[in-house]
Amino acid sequence: MSYIKENFLLKTKTAEKLYETYAKNMPIFDYHCHLPEKQILENKPFNDVFEIWLSGDHYKWRLMRNYGVDEEMITGKSSTNKEKFLVYCKTLGTAFGNPLYHWSQVELKEFFNCELEINEENAEQIWDWCNEFIKLNNITPQKLIEQSNVKYLFTTNEVFDDLSTFEEIAKKDYKFKVIPAFRADKIMNIEAERYNEFVGWLEAIEGKIDDMTALQTALENRLQAFIKVGTTASDIALERVCPVTTKEEAEAVFKKRRSGEAISVEESEIFKGYLTYFLFKLYAKYGIATELHLGAMRNNNSRMMEKLGLDTGFDSISEDNSIKNTSRLFDKLDKEGCLPKTILFNLNPKMNAEIMTLIGCFQGSGVKGKVQYGPAWWFLDNKVGMERHLEDLTATGHLGAFVGMLTDSRSFLSYPRHHYFRRILCNYLGKLMEEGEMTTDLAFVGKVVEDICFNNSVAYLGVEKV
Repeated sequence: MSYIKENFLLKTKTAEKLYETYAKNMPIFDYHCHLPEKQILENKPFNDVFEIWLSGDHYKWRLMRNYGVDEEMITGKSSTNKEKFLVYCKTLGTAFGNPLYHWSQVELKEFFNCELEINEENAEQIWDWCNEFIKLNNITPQKLIEQSNVKYLFTTNEVFDDLSTFEEIAKKDYKFKVIPAFRADKIMNIEAERYNEFVGWLEAIEGKIDDMTALQTALENRLQAFIKVGTTASDIALERVCPVTTKEEAEAVFKKRRSGEAISVEESEIFKGYLTYFLFKLYAKYGIATELHLGAMRNNNSRMMEKLGLDTGFDSISEDNSIKNTSRLFDKLDKEGCLPKTILFNLNPKMNAEIMTLIGCFQGSGVKGKVQYGPAWWFLDNKVGMERHLEDLTATGHLGAFVGMLTDSRSFLSYPRHHYFRRILCNYLGKLMEEGEMTTDLAFVGKVVEDICFNNSVAYLGVEKV
């Protein structure tokens, strides 16, 4: 039987009451994920548990690689879905302490009503159980999302993506809304080998782009198109924030790259420094919240990058410290009245306190948590990372303003991560309450828990409750 019990991660009776009464049944607002919107629209039934559980999930791929599993049994084409699934179960059986050890067990219980512990011994039985469950219940993306009580999910979409999919989804009778978050990373990353191809895709929509004025106009036009389908948030992912530069400096780099020439690291940073500044101003102009993700060092393994491509599990935490550059960016925007609501995600836990204290310097009158310290993200969305996040957030910030958790996932089964966080949140507050370090008014604290789970993100991101 599963070790996941009703009081999982809840160490006190007060924590249990907070979770059961105030957190457990709150809706989910997943304001940053990578779910494929076309799959949500098509809403086709899944064929087997591998398709739902392992296909495209690089969290699980990394764990299998750590266990010495041959790449053919992870992403290869000659091995079957069943073979890959059985190997994952074997891998998970001894991954004590890894969040996947918890998440996968919760997913098995919540979505397939299966209490078996995931390990090599039970793998065949779990495979058969889940596939029979999928067949009998005709499991589709819509069913999984609605079962998880999701009301909003923000996908992550590049500037040239087809937005008609979102218009078609809006016509469906789904009990949730799917909204694209605007992302210009492929236009930002000027050093990329395929950069001119990406700009070409934007040109196919907006016309000739041969200078910075044309590029800026194209980006603004696309943002307006996103807003028409409901967009209220944007996303920027940077290893580090680069110093703010001028349009003229960025222009020289852009024209050089568009002519087919290679550019240096320094030139790349000149372009990124200006475009980051421009995008923040653009988002402020249209009232678009900005999700700024910092600290990922991407594509470390060039051999596997060439073999498998992007987002296949070969990224890591960067040591780059750009806190001064971030400060100067925010200060310049603040002086110009152009600093949008910003959720700053940090991947390097060494920078938690630095980022939290910087955030406190750029708040806005009448806006609760205008600049947010985003939830524990990617390599930090585990028990230790979430607990440390809460400690650092409360030490120098304001928990009551926090917009709560997200999945950052490509998996339709990832929503228990919200409840993983909610249990940790309730355990954190329950402990303080029982130790006499804060109010013991359960209803009062419960309202704060409800706000963090859902209400704060609804208000912050400017959407109406479904």
